[in-house]
Amino acid sequence: MPERLAIAGSGAIACGLAAVAATRGHVTVFARSEGSCDKATAKVHALCERLGASVNGNVTVSRDPAVLEDATFVIEAIVENADAKAAIWSRLAGHLADDAVLATTTSSLPVSVLAAASGHPERFAALHVFNPVPKMDLIELAFPPEASATTRERARALCAALGKTAVEVPDTPGFVVNRLLFPYLFDAVRLLESSGLDAEAIDACMQLGAGHPMGPLALLDLVGLDVSAAIGRALGVEIPERIEALISEGALGRKAGRGFHRY
Repeated sequence: MPERLAIAGSGAIACGLAAVAATRGHVTVFARSEGSCDKATAKVHALCERLGASVNGNVTVSRDPAVLEDATFVIEAIVENADAKAAIWSRLAGHLADDAVLATTTSSLPVSVLAAASGHPERFAALHVFNPVPKMDLIELAFPPEASATTRERARALCAALGKTAVEVPDTPGFVVNRLLFPYLFDAVRLLESSGLDAEAIDACMQLGAGHPMGPLALLDLVGLDVSAAIGRALGVEIPERIEALISEGALGRKAGRGFHRY
C-alpha cells in the first residue's frame, strides 16, 4: 500500500476495512476500550482467515493511541454521530503525524462539518465504504472544500490500493447511494406495515422480481436498524414506526440476532 494505514474503530466497517487492507500490507486498528479491542481482534482475524490466513500477521490491534503515531493515513470508522466523531479526533490529536491524511467512513453526515472538527480540513477526506467491506467494490469519495490536491490524490491512490473503485461524489446528505437507497428501504417497511405481508415475502419479491441480491428488509437488518435510523434522520427522511419500535426492543438487526428477520 502507498500509505501506513490506521483505522480507529471496532465495528463491522472498521474490521472489514482492516481485513481488506491486511491483504495488501500492514494495518493498525485502534479500539477505544479493552472490550472493543478484544472484539476487534477476534473479528478482524476471523475475516482475515476467510481472505487468507497468512494476512493475520499484518494486523495490529491496540487500545493505545500511540500506535497511530507512525500512520500516514488514519481512518475514523466509529458510530454515525457527529459529536462522537469530533470527540475521537480531539482524543487522538496528540498522536497523529503532521502530514497524515485524516478520513472518515461516514455514510450520511456532512463532510465539511467533520473536517472542521478534525482541525485539519485541508488533510481530510470521506471514504464511504459499504458493508460487507470485503465484498463491496465501491467507495464513495468526498472532500471538504479545503482539501488539498495532495489529499485528494492520496485518497484516490489508497482506494485503488485497496482494490476498490472510488467514485467522487458531492458533499450532500447520503452522498449518492444512501440518498437514493433509504427512501426505498423505508417504503418497504411501510408496505410491510400496511399490507399484511411478511418480511420474507417482500424480500423474495425484490430478489426474484427485481434481481436484487438482498431484499430491502434483510438489507436494513444488515446495516443495523439503529444505523439506518441515524442515516434516515441525516437525510431528513421520516423513520417508519416499525423501525423505531424494533430499536426500542433492542432488535437492531443481524448484529443483535433479530430485526425484521431472526438470525
